[in-house]
Amino acid sequence: MSHFEGDVQSPGSARYAILASRWNPRITDTLLDGARKAFVENGVPAGNVDVIRVPGAWELPMAAAQATDRGGYVAIVALGCVVRGDTRHFEQVADECARGLMRVALDSGVPVVNGVLAVDDYAHAEARAGGNHGNKGEEAALVAIEMANLFGKFE
Repeated sequence: MSHFEGDVQSPGSARYAILASRWNPRITDTLLDGARKAFVENGVPAGNVDVIRVPGAWELPMAAAQATDRGGYVAIVALGCVVRGDTRHFEQVADECARGLMRVALDSGVPVVNGVLAVDDYAHAEARAGGNHGNKGEEAALVAIEMANLFGKFE
């Protein structure tokens, strides 16, 4: 019986993309910094990581689809922050963003890591963007490396 498991050793000259929303920049910029740091600290040359900025979380799935079609990336990290408000807009954006990112991953076969925070308030976002819950951007980058490593073992 075979056993396959990835680790955080990036395959050779693998290229990654970080898609980051500009909405809620205090949070998303911190997530982006964490993701960049994680890639570099795990042996991925900075030149092998492209950063693509989009207006908001709603635009992340479309950007992910373009990146998988044209970029030659082994994995993509999507970062954003959607904060609950007084309307249903929060649910629509957060749910459809997650659904869209998963669809891109399944349709393309390229891991698309969902690092989009869907939180009740800014305190929750800050806790997940370098606060007492760590940096979810960093965690998403580690997942991207591990999935690329795992998929490389299937070849």
